[in-house]
Amino acid sequence: MPLTKFSNLDFDQIKTQIKDYLRANSNFTDFDFEGSNFSVLIDTLAYNTYITSYNANMVSNEVFIDSATLRENVVSLARNIGYLPSSRKSAKATISFFVDTSSLTTNPTTMTLRAGLVALSDSFGGTNFTFCIPEDVTVPVTDDSAFFENIEIYEGTFLTKEFTVDTSNIDQRFIIPNSNADTSTLVVQVKESSFDISSVKYQLAQSLVDINSTSKIFLLQESSDEKFEVLFGDGIFGNRLENGNVITTTYVITNGDLGNGASNFTFSGRLVDNENRVVTTGVSAISVISPAQGGGEIESVDSIRKYAPLKYASQNRAVTNQDYEVLTKQVFPDTESVSSFGGEDLDPPQYGRVFIAIKPKNGNYLSNFVKSSIIDDLKKYTVAGISPRIIDLKYLYVEVDSNVYYNTNQFPSSSSLKTKVMECLDIYSKTAELNTYGARLKYSKLLRVIDDCDSSITSNITTVRIRRDLRPVINNFAEYELCYGNRFHVTEGQNIKTSGFFVEGYAGEVFLSDAPFSDMRTGTIDLIRAISDTEMQVLRRDIGTIDYIKGEILLNPIKIVGTSKSIAEFPIIEVQAIPFSNDVIGLQDLFLQLDISKSNISVVPDTMSSGADISGSRYTVSSSFSNGKITR
Repeated sequence: MPLTKFSNLDFDQIKTQIKDYLRANSNFTDFDFEGSNFSVLIDTLAYNTYITSYNANMVSNEVFIDSATLRENVVSLARNIGYLPSSRKSAKATISFFVDTSSLTTNPTTMTLRAGLVALSDSFGGTNFTFCIPEDVTVPVTDDSAFFENIEIYEGTFLTKEFTVDTSNIDQRFIIPNSNADTSTLVVQVKESSFDISSVKYQLAQSLVDINSTSKIFLLQESSDEKFEVLFGDGIFGNRLENGNVITTTYVITNGDLGNGASNFTFSGRLVDNENRVVTTGVSAISVISPAQGGGEIESVDSIRKYAPLKYASQNRAVTNQDYEVLTKQVFPDTESVSSFGGEDLDPPQYGRVFIAIKPKNGNYLSNFVKSSIIDDLKKYTVAGISPRIIDLKYLYVEVDSNVYYNTNQFPSSSSLKTKVMECLDIYSKTAELNTYGARLKYSKLLRVIDDCDSSITSNITTVRIRRDLRPVINNFAEYELCYGNRFHVTEGQNIKTSGFFVEGYAGEVFLSDAPFSDMRTGTIDLIRAISDTEMQVLRRDIGTIDYIKGEILLNPIKIVGTSKSIAEFPIIEVQAIPFSNDVIGLQDLFLQLDISKSNISVVPDTMSSGADISGSRYTVSSSFSNGKITR
C-alpha cells in the first residue's frame, strides 16, 4: 500500500484502506471480508492503527507549547525558557488600628503583631473569611500607644511546613503540599539543625545576576497538581544546603477571588510586647483603609502559553511594546490584561514615552500608589531616555440590535428563545477573544454565535454601534475628548447620539448631535433639544469638533450641571456612534466589551421557513440600518 494513502485517522476509513489493499492483492481479489473471520483480524489491525495514530498525534502536540493541552506539559515547556506561572493570589486589605498600653502593669517599648491570623471578616457572600500576615510586624510604643498603620492583611490560612535536608536521598524535593498556596506570601528560613534556635531568611531570586556561591536564595517552580517546589543553590549559584539543615516555609493558602470585597473586620490577632508577654487588652476597632481586593486564581494554561514565549523574548529588558506588556505582568501579577504603545503613535506624538494601560483582575482602576510602584519596578528594565507612564482603563462598549428569525414549528416560545439568545451572547461576551486589550469584535463570528444558538434560528439581521461613557466634571467648565479608535460611519447628520444631560444656561434636558462638513471627514458638534424622536431644536452650534476618520470627538469648555444617567452614583453621558466597519477593534488603551445589557434582541417568526406563508406576502422585513431617532 503506497505511503501516500496513510492519511485517514478515522477507524472506518482505516478499515476500508486495509480491505482495498488486500483486494489489490491477487490472492484476495474475490474474498468476502465481511462474511468471514478475516474481518476480526482487519478490525484488530484497524484499531491498532487508529490507537497508534491517535497516541502519536497527542504526543506530537504535547511537545510544543502552542499545541500542548495538559497543564503539566505546558508548565514544563514554559519552565525550559525560564517562565514561572503565577500562583493563586490572596485578596489583600489594608487596615490600621492601635493598642492602648496605659492599662498594662509595665510600659513596653515595642509591640509586635505575630505572623498568622490577624482578623476575621464579617459574613461576606455567606462566608466569614480569615485574614493574616506572613511575617511579624513590630512598631514602637509612644505615649502609651502602639500604632499599626497601613498593615496589609491577606485572605486565607497561615500554614507552616518544615523539611529536613537529607543529602543521601538524591530524589528529595521540597514541594509545598497545598495547591492553593499564594507564593507571594512564601517565607523561607533555614537553620543549621533542629537544635538551633536562630535561622537565616532566604530570598526569592528573580535572576542569577549578582548571585554567588554564598547567596542565601531560593528558586520556585510549579510541579504537578498546581503545587510549587522550592529549589536551593548548588554552591555555584546560591548557597548549597548541608545534610541536617532544617527548612521552614510559611505561606498562606487562599480562596482566591472569593475574598474580594470584604471590608469589615474583627481583630483576632496575637500581640506581644518587647518581653514576649501576650497583650489582650487595649486593642482598638479596626479601621479599613482599603477593602480586600486583588484575589485571583492560578494562572491559566492560555495565559502561560501566551506570555511564556514573550517573557523569553524580552530577555529582562524593556525595548519593544511586547517587552513592556510582559514585564508589567511580571512586576504586577494582578494584571488581567495589559496594552502598551509608544508616544510616537499618538497625535500629536510624545516622543520618549511609553504608555501602559492595565486592566487589573479585580476592579477597573489602579491607585496612584500602585501606579508609582509599577513604574519604579519597570525602570529597572527600561533603556535610557524612555519614560513609562501608566494610564487609566478606558472602555469601548459594543452594542447590538438583532432581529432573530426562527421557525415556530421547532421553537414555539418566543420569550424562551430570546432568553437563550441573550445567554449565548453573554457567554460570548465573556470569552478571552473580547475581554482583553487588542481585542476585535468579529462581525461574522457574532452572527454565527446567534445562528448557532438554536437549530430553530433561520437567520438574523444585526447592526452594531459603539459607545463611550463620558464622566463630566459637574458644575465646572471643562474640555472633553472621546476617542473610539474606529472610523465612524457618516451620513448628512445625526451620526452621534447621546443620553440626556443638563447645561448651565439652558432649561431642560439637552443632547449632542453632529453636522458634517462637505468633505464628510470632519464636522462640528451641536447642542440640541429633542422635540420628538425625529425632530430637534439646535440650541448652540459648534460646541466641539468631530473627526469621522480618526473616530474622535472634542468638546470645547462647557459647564455641565447634571446628567440623566449614572453608574454607581457617578454621573455619565452615553455617547454612541455607528462604526464604519462592523468589525470593531480595541485600539491601544481601549478595552473592548460587548454590552449585552444595552443591546436589543428581538425574535421574529420566519413565516416562510415554517410554511405559514410560503409566498412571503406577510413576511416581516427588518432594516439593516440603524434607527432614525436623534437621541439614545
